[in-house]
Amino acid sequence: MQCMAIFLLQMILSIIMPVHNGEPWLVECLESVLAQKFSGSIQLSVYNDASNDKSATILEGFRSKMEKAGICMLINGHNGTPVGVGAARNRAIEASSGQCLCFLDADDVMDNRRIEMQYAAAVTRPNAIVGCQFRRLPEDSTPRFTDWCSRLKQEQLYTQAYTSHGPTVAMPTWFCSREVYGNVGKFDESGKGTPEDLIFFKAHLESGGKLYRVDEVLMMYRYHPGATTHSIHRDTIWEIQVSSLEEQVLCGWKQFTIWNAGKQGRKLYRSLKDENKHKVIAFCDVDAKKIEKGVYIYEESKKLPKPRVPIVHFTDATPPFIICIKQDLTEGGFEKNLASLNLQEGKDYYFCS
Repeated sequence: MQCMAIFLLQMILSIIMPVHNGEPWLVECLESVLAQKFSGSIQLSVYNDASNDKSATILEGFRSKMEKAGICMLINGHNGTPVGVGAARNRAIEASSGQCLCFLDADDVMDNRRIEMQYAAAVTRPNAIVGCQFRRLPEDSTPRFTDWCSRLKQEQLYTQAYTSHGPTVAMPTWFCSREVYGNVGKFDESGKGTPEDLIFFKAHLESGGKLYRVDEVLMMYRYHPGATTHSIHRDTIWEIQVSSLEEQVLCGWKQFTIWNAGKQGRKLYRSLKDENKHKVIAFCDVDAKKIEKGVYIYEESKKLPKPRVPIVHFTDATPPFIICIKQDLTEGGFEKNLASLNLQEGKDYYFCS
């Protein structure tokens, strides 16, 4: 009780932790909370989402340890049917009272500098989602995703927000003010199969929210078969990608070229609203067979005559471009071609792959 009274006087930061059957990793995660170097007041708000393992026992076992360390631990939850990670995060946030929110999943581990460094970045950026670099365990899991997240420049956190990788600031590293959460409203509570982090990220950007990444490895982001991300269908992510691209980029363009006359480029074209299909002046490519064909005919269209879109070599194409090519898969060939045009990302092109 004394710890709670002190916290109410010095209310600063809340760690938000949803838990569902976290027994295999929970001890390591909670120990990383105790190890934090942060000198301010910390509140740990846990929502136990119908765990049927020993998670509840482990959480209660850490309560006294947290209080001895000056960390006020709030444990809420329910039994029965799990409500999902989005709802669990919302309930943990509703029970908390810190001005800053530090998100932590029960299967991940914080570096002891995490809160200290991300708090310092967040307090000067009250309208930003602040992330950090991370390492994966096992180390060889998702190497392309990990490399992509770590090497993005600050401005690319915005310009590459429309790829299949998802949020450019990885959700397990999020840190933000309560105001940022309030501006969006809450996490989607549809449950399993819903990319609640991507939906929140999209809404944050659409409301004018900012992004920032601390360029230090401050999180161990665990990869395992039971992770929530595995329940999300690729088509669900694609629909959100395209919707975001249309609402945040294409709405300001009068015309554009789709870079990739193959499967992915055609998929984008077919997924666009009619008003944006009309803006596509060409596909471009390097494949001689596609270029020789000369035109893409949108056979699925109900319009007559069927829409026809020219296919040209990339050197003959007119920017701006939406690029439907995955990076780092052509041994540098695509990247060399793109660099040869001396274009500016975020003005002359965006990726959607």
